[in-house]
Amino acid sequence: MHEQSRKLRVMMNVAIFAAITGILAQIEIPLPLIPISGQTLAVGIAAVVLGSRQGALAMICYAAIGAIGVPVFAGFAAGLQVLVGPSGGYVFGFIVAAFITGFILEKTKFTIPLAFVANIIGMLITLAFGTIQLKFVLDLNWNAALVAGVYPFLVVGVIKAFLASWAGIVVRRRLLQANLLVVTQKKKAV
Repeated sequence: MHEQSRKLRVMMNVAIFAAITGILAQIEIPLPLIPISGQTLAVGIAAVVLGSRQGALAMICYAAIGAIGVPVFAGFAAGLQVLVGPSGGYVFGFIVAAFITGFILEKTKFTIPLAFVANIIGMLITLAFGTIQLKFVLDLNWNAALVAGVYPFLVVGVIKAFLASWAGIVVRRRLLQANLLVVTQKKKAV
């Protein structure tokens, strides 16, 4: 594969998963402060399919698109105010979670059980980033921040971690078979 073709595939995959994240962000269950949305499902799938670097790039792209005003955040929100507001920490957490989830899989194996463990770790990273920003932006005590920013998301987060693991492995294998995925870690590709 030519280097230009390789770069183009990477850019397309990153853009596709940034778009998927924006679409799944609109599937939400309203809660008092932070809604439950499909964003974290997209983060997990992106990390499993693309790996650490490309998964994190997809989330950086997603955050940048939302920051410049495209309504891709949950509830069709957009702008820098979202990133510095109560829910912004979750968006920053998506970047780190995608990188760490993909990194774990690159260093182990791309299997559903390992992807599930990696996605649980990614979920905890996202919740940590989100809760810390929620606490400071809204001037909450730690208990109130945990009640609003972590506890409502744990059960559904485990379900999304499993779905992201299963879907991510299936999609990754199919993209590899079709030669549509650029893998930076060839040793542990599948």
